[in-house]
Order: sequence, then C-alpha cells, then structure tokens
Amino acid sequence: MRRVLHGILLAAATTAWPAAAQSLYDPAHFQALTSDVRPRRPGDLITVMVIETASATSSANTSLGRDANVDLGAQALAGRSYSAGLKSSNQTDGRGTTQREGRVLAQITVTIRSITERGDMVIAGEQVLDINNERQRIALEGRVRPEDVSDTNVVQSTRVADARISYSGIGDLSDKQRPAWWQRFLTTFGL
Repeated sequence: MRRVLHGILLAAATTAWPAAAQSLYDPAHFQALTSDVRPRRPGDLITVMVIETASATSSANTSLGRDANVDLGAQALAGRSYSAGLKSSNQTDGRGTTQREGRVLAQITVTIRSITERGDMVIAGEQVLDINNERQRIALEGRVRPEDVSDTNVVQSTRVADARISYSGIGDLSDKQRPAWWQRFLTTFGL
C-alpha cells in the first residue's frame, strides 16, 4: 500500500505542477566573461581626454609702385613757347601678419547617445565648472569607433570623428577682457 500511495503522489506531483525553468541568459545584455568591460549601449559613459593644440600663421606682403609723366609743349607764331606738364607718382606698401594659437587640455565624461548602423557610438556631453564668479563650460559631441576606446574606458579627442568641442567662460574675468561698449561702437564705424 505504501508503494501505491507513493506512486500516486509522484504521479500527482508531475502532472499537477509542471516544472518551470528560466534561463539566466539574456541575449539583449549578454557580454562574454572573457571580454573587457567597454561601453556598448546608449546611456553608457565614456571618458574623453581632450588634448587639442592648434596654431596658424598667415602673412602677406604687398608692394606696388606706379609713375606716370605727361608733357605737353606748344610754340606760338610770335616766338613764344608754352609748355605744361603733369606728373603722377603712386606708391603702396602693405604688410600684414596674423598668428593664432589655441590649446585645450581637459577630461570630460560623456554619454553614448546612440549607435550607428556601422557600430560607431554617437557621444555628447558637457561639463560646467563654477569658480570665483567664473563659469567655465566645455561641451563635446562626435562619433567614436568602439576599437578606439581603451580598456580603461578612455578615448583621445583626436580619435573622435565629426568632433565639435566648445570651451567658453563667462564671469568677471571674461567681462574685463571684453572691450567697452563705446569702443565696440567706434570699431563698428572703423574709428
């Protein structure tokens, strides 16, 4: 009887409560255990080392010279002679040099906004820093290839395609460097 009861309970357990199993594997978020931890999805963060140095020099020299002489002479019947002359001289000498240098060193962590069809990561972000009534803002956006991201999750700004980097500041120091309103007004009229 004991065997029969045990068999009935076993049969009831297998038919009444089917086994439910869930897999731990999620294909949407799978990353192999042997892979490094690099950002790959929108919302992940990447640190960008901004190291930009630019310099440009332009110079022009112009020298122009022109001389023109016109002489006119006439003799009258009574022995008188008349003469007139016109002389023109024009000299132009122009020189100009333009030199510009810029350097930005910064470190900013940005967000992956989207992934392109080719697998590139579209990134964007900004950093704002307030110090002594001065606000400095650096903003960066562009496109990064996954293979350019180091194993420490850092990419150089020289590896960012279509990079748009802006660095600006407002505050007391910036206001002092800006010409006064009356100087800007006179400059508008070339004075």
